Amino acid sequence: MGQDRVVWYVAAIHRASLPDGDNDNPPFLLRLPHRNCSLMARFDGFSEGARRVLDAADRLAHDDNRSTWDSRHLLHALWTDESRAAELMRQAGLTQSALNTGFPLASIAPDRRRETNIVESTVDYDELLRRQQSLLGASRRIAADREDIGTEFLLAGLLAVDADLASRLAQIGVDANRLASASADPSLDAAEPIDVQIELRSAAVVATDEMDTSRVLDAAANRAREGLRVVEDFVRFVLDDAGLSERLKTLRHRLRVELESYGGADLMLARDTQHDVGTQIQTATESRRESPRSVLLANTRRVQEALRTLEEFGKRIEPTAAAAIGQLRYDFYTIERAVYGSWRSRERLQDAHLYLLATDGMCARGLGPAVKAALAGGVDVVQLREKNLTDRRLIELARMLRDWTLAADVLLIINDRPDIAALVNADGVHLGQDDMPVREARRIVGGEKLIGVSTHHLDQARQAVLDGADYLGVGPTFPSVTKSFSEFAGLDYIRAVADEVSLPWFAIGGISLENARQVHEAGGRRIAVSSAICSADDPEAAARQLRAAVASAP
Repeated sequence: MGQDRVVWYVAAIHRASLPDGDNDNPPFLLRLPHRNCSLMARFDGFSEGARRVLDAADRLAHDDNRSTWDSRHLLHALWTDESRAAELMRQAGLTQSALNTGFPLASIAPDRRRETNIVESTVDYDELLRRQQSLLGASRRIAADREDIGTEFLLAGLLAVDADLASRLAQIGVDANRLASASADPSLDAAEPIDVQIELRSAAVVATDEMDTSRVLDAAANRAREGLRVVEDFVRFVLDDAGLSERLKTLRHRLRVELESYGGADLMLARDTQHDVGTQIQTATESRRESPRSVLLANTRRVQEALRTLEEFGKRIEPTAAAAIGQLRYDFYTIERAVYGSWRSRERLQDAHLYLLATDGMCARGLGPAVKAALAGGVDVVQLREKNLTDRRLIELARMLRDWTLAADVLLIINDRPDIAALVNADGVHLGQDDMPVREARRIVGGEKLIGVSTHHLDQARQAVLDGADYLGVGPTFPSVTKSFSEFAGLDYIRAVADEVSLPWFAIGGISLENARQVHEAGGRRIAVSSAICSADDPEAAARQLRAAVASAP
């Protein structure tokens, strides 16, 4: 074959004909050069961009089943390279759709892909070399003394050597004269330089410990939010306590506000869960929960630990927010005690519905006979309420009632005197609004004793819950012969407490068999009485009737 010819063999070959072929795959095209020759003249002086465009034009021709490129391939290569030439073409009015319309590139027909005969395609090598040398020479002449001949000069050379190109460009709306002038002297249409003042600053390298801190804060924030949600769900669905639910919701909102000072949602950018060694560590106790109580305890501890981590690591980022989160932790301790206390008290008092306040002066037949009869009639709690006895006499009565209530498996509460309650091993103490605070009484009677608190409006009830009371007295509901009040909280207060408080509570004040149904309809499920039993001709029958009224009311 002559030295002035270049031969490309185009063969359709099945993969099955290759050593590792696959008979199920369709045939493909394989081009093999007959001899190694350069189709391009020397690239000396041309920019990397210009060389890249010439290579791209050759690939486009190759894909178009041509042995060499023509003006169409070079125009497409200049356009897709997003070079200076492409910018000039856009300024002259060229668009992608216009380029595709005016200079289409034919694809290889599907039936050609299935041919199995070897096809020889030849081209006059002298003509090929002449065209390319002419184009490159024209580009060099237009570029004059420039050391780096860019893509704009390739475009100018193409317009200079292809006589038909200008008219074909005009047909698709391109200003060929402007394009020729601009490409020959690119400075004419060069974009106006932007006058900017650039100040170089040394970039602050994000230290490893900063990323580590963000990872810790992100993980702790997740634990705190998740734990708070579990505790809130427990309070909402298990305790059905609107007041404590509202407090937990408020605390979650406060936490979200403070976390914004740490970076908020951006903290998760430091998250790397896939490589967190802690995700693979799990103890036996983490995989099971024996009761709702165990779920509560596990998640209250999770919240406390997470808040502490947020506080400590947050001091590196925003000390003020860290201090606020520290206060959140203290506030959560109070809520935790109230939640757990409500749960525990509900369990201890779940069967306690009838509460007797026993005063010797109110009992027609004496304190002893009245209390024994009431125990036989079904009271669940007995409170020794004596204001004017000496300590010696009070202790004697308390010990006597302790023996009787233990025998009947009934709770004994001592009014006002935590010291006497502790001394006789009563089940608890009851405090009025003017008596010592719950926290002081708790220091005397300990954590296992019940502490009840009298309340007369909703704020007092809310505070008693947070103070750690185990049950509430709610009233006065009606006028009473045992105690005088200038104002009565009434049934509205009963309804308000029923809507908000899950801690066990007893409606008190003037309740009798005649009005017990009204209390129940207002939401009261437990009642505390005095004269209704102690002053009755038959305390046992009165107790039994009241117990039945509380239990059977709709």
